[in-house]
Amino acid sequence: MQQLSLPLDLSGCEPTHKTWFQDMLAILGVEQEPGWTDNFGKSLRSLICQHKHTSIKTLSLFSGGGGLDIAFHDAGFDIVQMVELEAKYVQTLQRNSSPEKWLEGSKPICIDIKKYLPSSEFKVDFIIGGPPCQTFSAAGRRAAGVSGITDARGNLFQEYVRILKTLQPLGFLFENVYGIIGANNGVAWQQIQQAFKEIGYNIYFRILDAADYGVPQHRERLFIIGLKQGEYKFPYPTHGQDSLNQQPYYSAAQAITGADISDVEIGLKGRYGHLLEDIPPGLNYSFYTKEMGYPNPIFSWRSKFSDFLYKADPETPVRTIKAQGGQYTGPFSWENRKFSISKLKRLQTIPDEYEIVGNQQVAIEQIGNSVPPQLGRILALSILDQVMKVKLPFTISYLPQSKKFGFRQRKKELTEIYQQKAKFAISALKGQGKILSGSSILSCDAGETVRFLSPNFTWQHKSTAKAKKIYINYDFSDTCWLIKASLNQNWQEDAKYIIDIRSSNCNEEWVLSKCSVQLIAHDLEPQTFTSLWKFFEEKLNEITGTADLVQLSGYYQYTPKIIVNMTFHTKQEVDKLWLIIQDITKNIGVSAQLSATELAQKWSVEAKDILNYLKYLRTMGYEIRNHNTNSQIPEGKYLIPYAFPTLNPKSVQLHKNL
Repeated sequence: MQQLSLPLDLSGCEPTHKTWFQDMLAILGVEQEPGWTDNFGKSLRSLICQHKHTSIKTLSLFSGGGGLDIAFHDAGFDIVQMVELEAKYVQTLQRNSSPEKWLEGSKPICIDIKKYLPSSEFKVDFIIGGPPCQTFSAAGRRAAGVSGITDARGNLFQEYVRILKTLQPLGFLFENVYGIIGANNGVAWQQIQQAFKEIGYNIYFRILDAADYGVPQHRERLFIIGLKQGEYKFPYPTHGQDSLNQQPYYSAAQAITGADISDVEIGLKGRYGHLLEDIPPGLNYSFYTKEMGYPNPIFSWRSKFSDFLYKADPETPVRTIKAQGGQYTGPFSWENRKFSISKLKRLQTIPDEYEIVGNQQVAIEQIGNSVPPQLGRILALSILDQVMKVKLPFTISYLPQSKKFGFRQRKKELTEIYQQKAKFAISALKGQGKILSGSSILSCDAGETVRFLSPNFTWQHKSTAKAKKIYINYDFSDTCWLIKASLNQNWQEDAKYIIDIRSSNCNEEWVLSKCSVQLIAHDLEPQTFTSLWKFFEEKLNEITGTADLVQLSGYYQYTPKIIVNMTFHTKQEVDKLWLIIQDITKNIGVSAQLSATELAQKWSVEAKDILNYLKYLRTMGYEIRNHNTNSQIPEGKYLIPYAFPTLNPKSVQLHKNL
């Protein structure tokens, strides 16, 4: 299938009106002060209403919390319907569509897009919206490649196409993550373009960074403008190095000045909360890696999402605000705490007066899923001008089709800046004696203890319901860590099996220095196996500061940093399950998407038994993924990320079903 090409800009000339945006601000009477984007929206709406033009009936699909609706409403578009599936988001749309609210006169509808069947008699001029993007997102790619249109959510664009075909508006704006272009090796993107072409639309597309358009947040998204006739050019950036007059970015500190902080939580709790304080603004968990120069690394390089413990830099726009995340998902404030909802709204340019209904997590979802209204306003104005032929009281400078942005290159250059920041911060921490302690293995550290392992893999010192009591014997020296475990206090003389662990790179200093590790089981029980790894992880964190076993081994898409070898006692009879476990510890059938047949061949078992083996492995704490747990994984494929059990009470995978 041939990829569609964009119409060429034959002139290739740079605009001479380099202060067009500043002139626009002057006409609107807006100063670039904290919260200026709210005033921009209000003034724009007022000015557009004064210059009366024919109503532009606009349909909003996948409306979410209303980011695009705010933008187009402010630019004078008449939002006749806002279609949204999630009732909790529709409450926000309803609240803000009531009299004297920001979206007054707009009409929310709570319905599944697949059941939304507008008549061809329902006339609209323009359609806006972007389907849910999880299948094309960075999170989707990280989970196991991009499924794109092979996933039901990816196919929601077909519902968008269906509605376009029925209503035949003059044009549309379609927004999504830029990963859509690379999904399925580009096949999905070609099919999406072809689908729009077949129903009569020429498309114009660009990846835009919201920070380039006055948003205090770097947020790269794909925007597609589809037109029945005519041509379209994207507006020049209003801010940043790609703007015509090099207008500085709207910084995070400027944006949140004066925002409400009544719902701010002081500090960050939990296992990693204390790590936030020493991270320099602009960096994340990677500050505590060897690659950034931290003397006693806690995390492995690229073993976490980039927003894990990400602390915003007050002097720049923040990184992308995520709709969903865990306890340690940033951006966090440079004041070492979470941002309030009011501040997150400012960072997304959602008006202060716009009410987001729902608890904190629901509010964050709506903010993170929204198109930043200030970016949306500039695009809406460009559509008014070029598509709707509305005479605006100001001019807009447009990008030549051949013009390339520099934000990708600047992102690469940030690595060096971050390394310098980390270097200075580490030097300062050393001077203050605040470097977190690393390996300090005593020449003789031995003892006996007990732990309790719950069915949800809670690992604790005290007994709880259904928890198994585990007897532990350990002996740590400078050369070897010995850990023994059993369900029975009366230790048997012979070990059932021994798991040897060592570094895979003899030329690189290991976090355990010259130590090797031996995990020794005195019974052939699954709880004992899991407990050996849990106690090793506990001591690894306690003595070296390394966060967990994943950090020791490295993220599963990279070559493991450890070699594991499991051997059974010569007189021990073992069944196929334990032989499979032995293979897994050796990384056989691990870190790759494999079918049942492929796993069966690697483990020398029957393919029909694979699912039952995998289910049992999950009861031992192994993370097992397939299409049902991660839709990005093709049906019929399985993924075991690590050679050791990693499930814990906070694991997302714990509550998913194979």
